[in-house]
Order: sequence, then structure tokens, then C-alpha cells
Amino acid sequence: MIDITFPDGAVKSYEENVTPLEVANSISEGLARNVLGAKVNGEDWDATRPIGANASIQLLTWSDDDGKSVMWHSSAHLMAEALESMFTGVKFGIGPPVENGFYYDIDLGDKVLSTDDFGAIEKKMIELAQQKNIYERKEVSKDEAIEHYKEKGDEYKLELLESLNDGEITFYTQGGFTDLCRGPHIPNTGFIKAVKLLKVAGAYWRGDEKRKQLTRIYGISFPKQKELNQYMDLLEEAKKRDHRKIGKEMELFTFSQKVGIGLPLWLPRGTRMREKLVNFLTKAQVEDGYEQVVSPHIGHKDLYVTSGHYNQYGEDSFQPIKTPVEGEEFLLKPMNCPHHCEMYKAKPKSYKDLPVRFAEFGTVYRYEKSGEVHGLTRVRGFTQDDAHLFCMPDQVKEEFIKVIDLTLMVLGKLKFEDFTVQVSLRDPENKEKYIGSDENWDKAEKQIIEAVQETELTYVVEIGEAAFYGPKLDFMVKDALGRKWQLGTIQVDYNLPERFELEYTGSDNQKHRPVMIHRAPFGSLERFIAVLIEHCGGNFPLWLTPDQFAILPISDKYNGYAENVSKLLNNYDICGFVDDRNEKTGRKIRDAEHKKVPFMLIVGEQEESGSTVSVRKHGKGDLGVMSVEEFADLVEKEIEDN
Repeated sequence: MIDITFPDGAVKSYEENVTPLEVANSISEGLARNVLGAKVNGEDWDATRPIGANASIQLLTWSDDDGKSVMWHSSAHLMAEALESMFTGVKFGIGPPVENGFYYDIDLGDKVLSTDDFGAIEKKMIELAQQKNIYERKEVSKDEAIEHYKEKGDEYKLELLESLNDGEITFYTQGGFTDLCRGPHIPNTGFIKAVKLLKVAGAYWRGDEKRKQLTRIYGISFPKQKELNQYMDLLEEAKKRDHRKIGKEMELFTFSQKVGIGLPLWLPRGTRMREKLVNFLTKAQVEDGYEQVVSPHIGHKDLYVTSGHYNQYGEDSFQPIKTPVEGEEFLLKPMNCPHHCEMYKAKPKSYKDLPVRFAEFGTVYRYEKSGEVHGLTRVRGFTQDDAHLFCMPDQVKEEFIKVIDLTLMVLGKLKFEDFTVQVSLRDPENKEKYIGSDENWDKAEKQIIEAVQETELTYVVEIGEAAFYGPKLDFMVKDALGRKWQLGTIQVDYNLPERFELEYTGSDNQKHRPVMIHRAPFGSLERFIAVLIEHCGGNFPLWLTPDQFAILPISDKYNGYAENVSKLLNNYDICGFVDDRNEKTGRKIRDAEHKKVPFMLIVGEQEESGSTVSVRKHGKGDLGVMSVEEFADLVEKEIEDN
């Protein structure tokens, strides 16, 4: 007999080699019908795979993110089986689950696949799913695996096998399809009831632009057709909210091939909104004791070698900038933190000076691959709302909690109310990815967890998601469509102060090393604004919207009065514009609605003679006639209430 420990701490005895599915069945048949996979001692596990020793277990269903991941991974294999039955000689790269669905990279030789083929592939997938074929796991030797793929003529799987050793290679077979895979998978294909292929794209093998471009097919699956229908409705809504579409309609930003891909150009309206966000956070930071600093857009290569960023981000950076001096090289700034370390060193510090809090809206540059650049969410130049706090070890927890409070204030102000907190730790099995001593990492991880526990935030722990220099706390925010985004981040770092030899004189008159806290409540302004646009569909909070009003004179005769009203409102710190185009009022109203201007103020003879404005609200229609002062009060109250 073996003991199985459940997430609530309960322990129950089972016969050796019991499967998670059998464990589920011992609880209830209903649960067993819904189990897709499991975690055994934290390891991903098939629902039908035997457990040979005492273990902790978590049963995964569709309601769990990890359960969805198992389903989507299995669906990628099902799609591969369908493709292999339909296209002779198809070869397979990798086919993982992703946040919403799955993809598979395939080599179809001379065949060009398009969305026109999706219907036939989906039909074949459902046909195969209805056979309820079991996903069978088999451990194989490296020689056996190589022999299999040599016979099949699949060079992609053979390359993947090069980095694997005996004892860590498994095949999964369902129906007539076998794949090299770690798993886990659902018990059988019958769990997949609804499938939709979403798009086809090119993807270089192993992300290397010098290698062959494969065909990447994205799809998603569900245990019920109703859920697929709901998801497709959500996708349609997401298209309407696409920040690229709304950004163009509202004239917030643009891109230019001549400037370069991934380098956004902020138009006047978008710039006004950015400045409002910057001013909002700057004010909050000043109240919390931050000092604003500015660093250059480039730095000497040695700066980033010292920090470790060159080693970590060298391949993702723009090529070094060479100067006329032999051997001298500069880099476009990939991070602000090394610059702030040098600022800290500019003059000696005593324990009485700490904590030092430097804040900067600093633009940084990463050479993202062209295929990965996407609107504002993935760009090559972006502005971080960066700050670095230098403090004594016994100040870390207090400072960390203050930053949590600041981040929560920012999310609340912008109506991001559905979020989870993720403690991202290093992977103890893969320490070469990180810099610094075990002692420093242990201290930093302990301090983050204690700080989060004191704030009573519910949190999850993710192993292997830490930054290379320290553990971090990430705020994973759900938008109005239920999509998850990583926005704010806070990191504890003992390592950069060591690498830059930062010091302060303690009360004992001895030299000590400060601890560094990195933080960015927005993350990057570009990505944050993109997420915000899609979250609110362009209907920003009134305090943030770039134009709070549009004044619409019904003819040229009233342009002068319209300008006077605009000046009066500007005195109340309410911003907007006069639409003095030679267009009919109905057209002006439609255009203002399209640009999501919150208020439209229509002025004509009556309004001029009475020193009033006729007010319409975006999406709600006529609010009646008001004096300019009454309208200003209305705006002020709405801003206060929201």
C-alpha cells in the first residue's frame, strides 16, 4: 500500500501503482469522468500513469489552467494525427499548448497550407476524436527513438533527440500516430468534443531565421461545443477591441517602415494620454519619497558586461555601436538598472541616507525578431516606469510592502480588479541561468514571500520564472475579456549591488552592501496602454482620456464662441478640441463617437446667446443644456467618482 496526500492535507492509502484516474474514481464517478491529468509530487502526470510510491497528488480538470493545458497538448497530437493521415510525407517540429489553445510546427514539403484547408482538418480531427483512442505512454531508449525517426525520415525529431539521454525519452501513441513527447496527455481522444483552427503562420525551426521556415497551425479545443461557441464570440469582441485598430481610429499612435518595425510613433492624442499616466505615477512616487532621474539611451558595453545583461540579452540586443576609438563599443540601453547603480555610486552613502529611491521613465531597446513584434505589446523600443530602491537588508520587507501598495493603487485606479499575484523563484535544478550565491537567493526569496504574506495577498509560486539576478513578484491581470497579462513587477536583488561594488557606511562605521529592489507598476508604457485599450475598448477613464470633450459648432458663425468655451474649459484643466470642419453636425457627432470622445458640446445661436452648451455623452446621447460651469462640475464629479 502507498499513501496519497491530497491538496487539503488529507491522506488516503491505495494499492501500489494506483493511477490518478483510479484515485479520482474512489472519490466519485463524476470526478473521474472529468479528470484530464494530474500533478504527482508537483510533476506533470498522465491520469492513467501508475504511481509507485507515497506521493502528493492534484487532480486536474477543465476548470484548472493546467487541466486545459493537458487538453490542448493532446489536441496538438490529434491535429498532427489528422495531418499525417491527410498529407503524405508531413514532418513535425514541436507542438506545445499555449495560453489559449495549441500549435504545431510542420513541414509539408512543397504543399502550401491555407485557412481554406482548416474545415477538412477540423472534420478529420473530430472523426478521430470520436474513436476515443487512448493516449499510451511508452519509455524508449535513445537508440530505439533514433531508429524510429530515421525510418520515418523526420530530421526535426532526430535533432530534438540529440539533447536527450536514455531514461528521459518517451513516446505517446494515440490511434495511428506516435510522437516524441514528455506528456502528460488526457486519457483518450473522446474528451475533445469541439475544435477550431485559428490561424496559419510561418515559424523558423527553433526560432532561427537562418533555418527552414515551417508552417505553424494554431488551434483550440473544448470539451463542449457550447464553450467553443462562447470562445468564438469572445474572439469577435477581441477583434473589435484590438489596440491596433482602436489606436488608429483614435489617432493615438502609428508605425512606419521607414522608422523601423517595432518602434512606435506616438501621435498628439496618444502622447497626451502617456503624459497623463506619467504625471499620475510621478505624483504618487514623489509622495512616496522617490527622486526622478534621467539616464542616456546608450551605455558603454562594459556597463552591461558588469551587470550581466550583455551575457543574458546580447543576442536580443541591437548590434554594438562602434566609435572611431579602436575597441570602444556602446549598446542601446536594454535595461535602466545598471545606469542607476552608477548613479548610486556618484557619492558616498551612509545608513542615514537609505533607502535611496531612483525613478525614471526610461526608454530601453531589445531586438525582438520581426515575426514576434506585435502592435504595442511586443516592440523593439519601449518606456519602462522603472525605479530602483537601494536599502539596508532590514529595510527590504518594509520597502517591498510599500511598492506592493503602490502597484495595487495603480491597478485600482485603472479598474484592473481581477488579478493574481505570482511569486517567481529560480529553478534550483538549473542554477546556471542565474547569477549570485545560493545564500543571496535564499534571503531574497524568503523576504518576498514574507512580504506577500504580511499583505495577506493570495499568491501562487512559479519555479523558474525569476529574473536572472533575483526573484520577483509579478501581477497577473485579467482584462475584461478574461485574458491574462503580466503587468506590474517587483524584484529583490542582492547580486547587482555586488557586481557594481555598491556600499554604504553603517552605524558601526563599517562598509556594507545595500540591497536593490527593482519595480515597475506599469511594466512598460507601451504594453500597459495596449492592454488598457483592449480592457476598456478605448473608453478610457475620464481623467485619462486624451480628449475629454469635442465642441461642435453647427456652422462657421459659431466657431468664435466655440473657441471661447474651449478656453474656459481649459482653465478648469479639462482638455478637448473644437471641430470647426465644414461638415454637418450629424457627421461631426458620428466622428466624435467613433473616436470615443466622452462629451460632445454642440453650440449654435441659442447656446451663444445663453452662454450655454448642449451636452451629449458618448454612448448615452443627449444630457441637455448646461452652462459651462455646470458642465465643468459634471466632469469634475465624474472624475472624482471614478
